[in-house]
Amino acid sequence: RAAPSSKMMENKVFLSFTFYSTILILKMYVVAIITGQVRLRKKAFANPEDAQRNGGLQYCREDPDVERCRRAHRNDMENIFPFLFLGAIYSMLDPTPTVARIHFFIFCVGRIVHTIAYLLRLKAPTRSVAYSVAQLPCFSMALQILLATTPYW
Repeated sequence: RAAPSSKMMENKVFLSFTFYSTILILKMYVVAIITGQVRLRKKAFANPEDAQRNGGLQYCREDPDVERCRRAHRNDMENIFPFLFLGAIYSMLDPTPTVARIHFFIFCVGRIVHTIAYLLRLKAPTRSVAYSVAQLPCFSMALQILLATTPYW
């Protein structure tokens, strides 16, 4: 296996970003697995061949619980993918490691709480507060990236 370059291993901010990003990607996999399990339990399949294999074409249908899982997953893609870009670039700006770690931690916890609130139907405004809190470090990183790169536009 290839060893990470020593330069990369010296960047504590990037290592922290990598840790939290990996947690978030694993969380997305868990939501995908949950979606599949809900499909099986509710017998609500998106494709005729899957429905046919699991009882018949009448099970090629939508289900509100499956759709909720899909919305949670889609919301992750709309928010985690931009975080991956912003965090990677932000890591190259040589921010204070503790401040950077706080950015990554807040985003990660916010997204985990958002998913739990979504899937367990927690009382409003739990989900929207978690969403909003997770957006703060992203806006902060985006602003810092813009400020650092403005001279080059």
